[in-house]
Amino acid sequence: MELDLEKEFAGRAYPLLASLVTPRPIALVTTISADGKVNAAPFSFFNLLGANPPICAFAPGDRENGTPKDTALNVRATHEFVVNLVDEKIAEAMNQCAASLPFGENELVRAGLTAAPSSIVKPPRITESPASLECVEWGTLQIGGNRVVIGLIKRLHLRDELFDAEKKRIHTDKLFLIGRMASPHWYCRTRDQFEMKRPE
Repeated sequence: MELDLEKEFAGRAYPLLASLVTPRPIALVTTISADGKVNAAPFSFFNLLGANPPICAFAPGDRENGTPKDTALNVRATHEFVVNLVDEKIAEAMNQCAASLPFGENELVRAGLTAAPSSIVKPPRITESPASLECVEWGTLQIGGNRVVIGLIKRLHLRDELFDAEKKRIHTDKLFLIGRMASPHWYCRTRDQFEMKRPE
């Protein structure tokens, strides 16, 4: 089976690829507008891209009328954002943040989540998130109708129980993130894991 994503199946690219490339991590991104209004929105077109320097990227789309969504507008205005990871405890709250609210209305309030001050960027982090990454925009790529925001990760906030201070490692056995699965409404838990050691 071969599907032409440039012609016959161009209009189906999103549901096909979003149901195929799974699971995807979820970034619950907090931003702040030029006049100080907080926004929170989830993105599953998101991942780490490198560690030297630490960078991540996410892809905020446009509204149906072609205008940028609030997150993209805020990053363009302030050049800062926070990626809050999503675990099982805040899965439903993350989903509430996906609602289309009027510009400037705070999704955290609707979702019952708590904003906490970040250390070096203006957008807040989310207290209930297991981990938050304070980011400064490195740049935004516009590729056709896609927008890819690349951020330099400046600070990492973790729940205390997730960090092994002696080994300087994450207690992954205590981190129960969720992942995005098939479009439009499917997710997964990440508790079912197995180990494969890399060959030498």
